[in-house]
This record gives sequence, C-alpha cells and structure tokens, in this order.
Amino acid sequence: MGASSGGGRAGGGRPATGGKRPGAGGRRPKPVRDEARNVAYDLMRAVDERDAYANLLMPTLLRERGLTGRDAALATELAYGTLRGLGTYDEIIAACSDRPPEEIDPPLLDAIRIGVHQLLKMRVPPHAAVSATVDLVRLRVGTGASKFANAILRKVATRDFDQWLPIVAPDVEEDPVGHLAVAYSHPRWIASALRDAVGGDLGEAADLLAADNERPAVTLVAWPGRSTVGELVESGAVAARYSPYAAYMPEGDPASIEAVAQGRAAVQDEASQLVALALTRVPVEGSDDLWLDMCAGPGGKAGLLDALAVQNDRHLLAADQRFHRARLVWRATRRAGVITADGTEPAWRPGVFDRVLVDAPCTGLGALRRRPEARWRRSPDSVPELGALQRRLLGSALDAARPGGVVAYVTCSPHLAETRVVVDDVVKHRSDVEVLDAPAYLREVDRLGEGPYAQFWPHHHGTDAMFLSLLRRT
Repeated sequence: MGASSGGGRAGGGRPATGGKRPGAGGRRPKPVRDEARNVAYDLMRAVDERDAYANLLMPTLLRERGLTGRDAALATELAYGTLRGLGTYDEIIAACSDRPPEEIDPPLLDAIRIGVHQLLKMRVPPHAAVSATVDLVRLRVGTGASKFANAILRKVATRDFDQWLPIVAPDVEEDPVGHLAVAYSHPRWIASALRDAVGGDLGEAADLLAADNERPAVTLVAWPGRSTVGELVESGAVAARYSPYAAYMPEGDPASIEAVAQGRAAVQDEASQLVALALTRVPVEGSDDLWLDMCAGPGGKAGLLDALAVQNDRHLLAADQRFHRARLVWRATRRAGVITADGTEPAWRPGVFDRVLVDAPCTGLGALRRRPEARWRRSPDSVPELGALQRRLLGSALDAARPGGVVAYVTCSPHLAETRVVVDDVVKHRSDVEVLDAPAYLREVDRLGEGPYAQFWPHHHGTDAMFLSLLRRT
C-alpha cells in the first residue's frame, strides 16, 4: 500500500535534533519497550488487519501480557481513544506530512495515530509522547520509519487540539456536517444521520457526537430473583439513576464482583434494561403467560425478561438465527426455552404470544461509545438492506402476538431510517396495530421525546442511543 515506511520529512522540514545525539559515541540508545503502548499497537493492527473487535480482544491482550491497574488503563485509553479519534487525527497527520495518510504504510500510520492521541488528548508531556512513540516505531516498524514519525509528531506538537481544528476542519457555516465529522471524528454520513436524528440542531448534534467519544461507564444488571442492586452496591457499585435493576461500576473488572462471576448479574447498558422493562409494564387484557424474544442473542435483554418471567410465573421463548448466539442466550437465562430460529421464517404458531420483543439487527450507531472501531466499519450502503430486514422482523413480531398482545420494536440506533421510518412503514400497511405512547411507560426517564416513540441518548441519559416503539395488536 502506497509509499514504504522508510524515512521522510513532515511538511518538507527537518526534525529538530535538540543538540548532541544521545548515547555514548553518538549512538542512539536502544528503544525502550513499553508494554502498554505495545498492547495498544497490537490491538490497532488486529482491528485493521483482521477486523478484530476491540472490546473483545483487549481483555485477552491485557491478560496475556499481564497488564493490570494503571498499565491496563493506559493501554485501553491509548487504543480506544485512538480508534475513536482517528478521523480527526488523520486530517492533522495529513497537514503535517508530505504524503496523505492513505499512502503511509498502515503499521507506521497506526503508531503515529497513537502518538497523536497522546499529544492532543492525554496528559502525557509532549516530549514523552514523541519519545515513546518513536521508540514504538523503531521496535515495531523500523529505524527509518521512526525518523518519519518523529518529524510528524514534532509538528503536531506545535499546536493543541483546539488550535488544530480551525486548520483541518471545514468552516461550520459553509459545511456544517463536514465540520461536525472532522471536529468529532465521525464519518460524514454518520454525522449527517445523527444530526437528522436530533432534528437538525447543530449544537445538540455536536453534544451527541462528543458523547460518542467519551469512555462509557460500566453498567451492571442485577437479575431479579438471582441478585439485587443492594448486593452490587455492597461490592462497590453505585445504584443507577433509572433502572431499578442497574448499578454503575466506577472502575475495575466486572468479573471481580461475586454476583457477576457467578452468573447472577451481568454487564448491560441501562437503556437496554429499560426497553425490556417497558414491554412488561404495558397492561394486557386476558392471558399474560407467554413471552417471545425474537432476536435474543447475545442474551442481555432475554436474561432480564427471563428473570422477570420466572418471578411472575410467566414463560419466555428466546430465539436467535445463529447457533452460537443462541448458546449465549441459554447461558444468560435460567428457565427460558431457547431455540435457533429465523424470526422472518417463524418456528412458532402465529398469534399466540402475549408480549413480543424484537431487538432488530441495525447499524449499531447508538453504541459507538462502546465499539470504538464500529464507526469506521459501517457503510451507508448497509442501511437500506437492514431496513428491509427490520420491516420483515417487525411484521413477523406483530403476527406472532395475539390480539391484545404487545410488541416492542427496539434498535440500538437513532438513525431515522432504522427507527420511526420502519415503524411508520409497517403500521400504515396494517389495520390491526395501535401505536402506544412509549415514554408513558418509562416515567422515571426524562427527555425521551414527545412520543409515541422513546429515544435514549448518550448525551442526555448516559446510555446507548436505544430506540423503543410499543405496539398493540388489535
């Protein structure tokens, strides 16, 4: 790809030498191996080379390298922060280099990005950030490449982040979406979609995009009948703001909490808990015995629904199209029936379920905080294909509900084409559906919208941007 990783000069200039060359006899000392930075680098390369998922690979790398405490936190911030910010960082690198980022060898580019993150977003002294990154490049890429990295990083260090933005970002008046995309490091199509999702307000769009770049708190769920929030609090967590089953974990490994280690509690975003809880709060006439989670993998919402069902002598059927995800559902539940089945080709009789949850596959734009590389992997081309699937799944869910039964349509995306547009399109072709006021069943949560749909937001609620529509089959 592009140019080799040999030496180069950033912006045509020569890197400052700072006086005599270090080391006896003018020889450069051996580079220091910094394990936290090497872990961050290895994760970046795995994401690029084999489409690894950062949130799944990082715990493995930390365990294999024996990193804990501050070193583990440093490695995580270096990798996750760089992945979130690389759209902006690449624009700054381009301004400091005589070749565009796409012509820099990827192994070298990833190391430079890690250095830029330290310079512009972390409390690392500039000389330490440059020196540590140059050592990383010398160890992992080569001596010639380290000269190129040194030149770029020294030029980056001449300004702070706020000083670079007017240079690399489009003018907000001339190109507001382009400005948002560069300033908050999102692909342009996502910046545009999220601006539309908040009604076109640029200020709120900026707040939302900024929230995507913040490290999310770890939220736990205490499955009813198996653990309690009080038990989690005694283990160091803090009772959550909204969900009666949630607690926030300020720091540390969730597996260090006994209830989590024993499978009686789990990690789950608070909005995910609340959309499942809202489904159970809608009154239904007649029977309320049989519930369905139609796209249940990997089992977070099914785990909570199953626990509530057991407490109230109900029965949950949980299905997922993929076997390995169905196995995860089986592990998360206690009494639910778990099957491998395609929700668009139901393995169950129609019109028999009292409550149905369809947590539809989506772009995942509501969880960009947790999946730092996801924004760079998704394409706008996937939206129409997903929209077609979402419509089929919602139609199938409505068919599965009995007359008088309730369906919750949920996506972890605020994209209008995956949320209200899907529901509106399905409902207008059916005369047997009533759209309910979803926020009315989540009174403890403010700023969910004026209805009938409920939309959670990272910048308002500190949760994923989860969408909820509640529908009654008439």
